[in-house]
Amino acid sequence: MRLVHFAVLAVILSASTALADRHEGYYYPLVTSRETYVARAATMPDSDRARRLAFVIGMTQEQLAQPYPPQWAIFAKGTDAEKLIIVSLSRDYLVTLYQARGMLAQLTAMARTTPFFIDSGLEDRYTFLDLLKMIGFRQLTISDGQTYAHQITIQ
Repeated sequence: MRLVHFAVLAVILSASTALADRHEGYYYPLVTSRETYVARAATMPDSDRARRLAFVIGMTQEQLAQPYPPQWAIFAKGTDAEKLIIVSLSRDYLVTLYQARGMLAQLTAMARTTPFFIDSGLEDRYTFLDLLKMIGFRQLTISDGQTYAHQITIQ
């Protein structure tokens, strides 16, 4: 009888895991590493699905305005668009997790030059991940689109 209980529990746990990340294996390979980022910023009260989608649209438009093809795609998923996904569009871009972290550092530098960060006096303290928290994202998954996916839970 005890074996039956364990089998039922295993099925329930695997089903709930599959439901928890239905994007894994579709938009990016299986998640190979995870971390939690404890943000220094709070979520802004007026952050909602529309604001998160507008952020993604703005980032995409900025990429498409460049005279060269985008190196990565950025999009939001989840019922409330609370999961941000960044996937390399090139075989030679974001090949390693270190390169992905470098790209996040560049995004931090870009975020710090925005009037929002400068006017708020936050340009030297907050990161791109803090910006995501402020907008209401709860998760970021970044991937080379081939071999790894790194998932960051934003708290």
